Amino acid sequence: MPKRLLFVDDEPLVLDGLRCALRDMRFEWEMKFVDSGSRALEELDREPYDAIITDMGMPAMDGAQLLEAVQERHEDMVRIVLSEHSSESSVLSSIAPTHQSLSKPCDTEELKLRLSLALSMRDALTNRTLKALIARLRSIPSLPILYDELTAALASTSTSLSQLERIVEKDVGMAAKILQLANSAFIGARSEVSSLRQAVSLIGTEPIRTLVMSVHIFSQFDRIPAVRTYLPTLWGHSVEVAALARQIASAENQPGNVREESFTGGLLHDIGRAILLSELPTDYLPILKQASTGGCMTLQLEIEKFGCTHAQIGAYLMSVWGLPSALVHAVSLHHRSRQGAQPRFSPLTAVHCADVIATMNESPSIMCDGELDLEYLKQLGMRERFEVWCGLHHGSATRES
Repeated sequence: MPKRLLFVDDEPLVLDGLRCALRDMRFEWEMKFVDSGSRALEELDREPYDAIITDMGMPAMDGAQLLEAVQERHEDMVRIVLSEHSSESSVLSSIAPTHQSLSKPCDTEELKLRLSLALSMRDALTNRTLKALIARLRSIPSLPILYDELTAALASTSTSLSQLERIVEKDVGMAAKILQLANSAFIGARSEVSSLRQAVSLIGTEPIRTLVMSVHIFSQFDRIPAVRTYLPTLWGHSVEVAALARQIASAENQPGNVREESFTGGLLHDIGRAILLSELPTDYLPILKQASTGGCMTLQLEIEKFGCTHAQIGAYLMSVWGLPSALVHAVSLHHRSRQGAQPRFSPLTAVHCADVIATMNESPSIMCDGELDLEYLKQLGMRERFEVWCGLHHGSATRES
């Protein structure tokens, strides 16, 4: 079925321009164009839509107010705002209800790519409750010790960007949120940002301080003690996979952007587990307990319980938040690498192999979900390289000890 999209702008010429520029998508998207927030809400009350794309600066009801209402009444929709030069107060009010922010005038090719990716990842989730849950997420809770470390660092006026980066690159929740902001028009992003160092640098120390202290873009796991017992293992595994994935990319002489995408993809590859732990602990804790006894892989249990895996859940969140496609695919396919479309080394290759290597000696474990895809490595002509990559991990472990 065609996806249903609602475009909102008070300028008729802008709507006409979008209608014309997106004409080639008319067989994939059913598009409606309205000129005010009130008309948009009326339309949404009449018929269901998959995504809303709204101008920020409109009279009577601006884009932020509209998306707040949409989030409350139609929580499973993808929400995108088109923003010109906005005031700081306007930006801060928009961050919470907005999944993605694009510059205005809109680059329609970028809009097509972002929407197509988010809607395709959405299709992988047949569980409507999960779709709504992910669409309303404002943050992924952080490890309490790292949350405290960040707030302490931001309380100091002498904290540097490199210090903030070192904290963020150890925390799955912080990393995802920082990348969401860095890939938005709120901070003037003009290209995809996959590197956490670049993301922190683009946003800057003072804006991060404001976002954390005033808007509370981060939160911490503090509700259920049983959940917190799994966090060090999950975060430690994610950091380990990230470091090894970057080492693998370096060993294959990959360019800097692929190395950084490999690191970030490794850090975020299990973000779906964090979502399930924080949002559905009653359902997910028994799955982790059963897997930790060696009774079953969590992937199988997740499919039985939710109809999808943590990889699909994480990839949908990342696509909705506008993270680069290379990261989304690395997360989505890290247990199904052969389904990746690229017949060459990519961040997916590094993340898949790093994940397998990091869990080879951890059985039974809640992290041991996938086997090495030998056929995939053969297709890449890299089967013999796997032993070399295992050596990288052993060497790293030796240096740490």
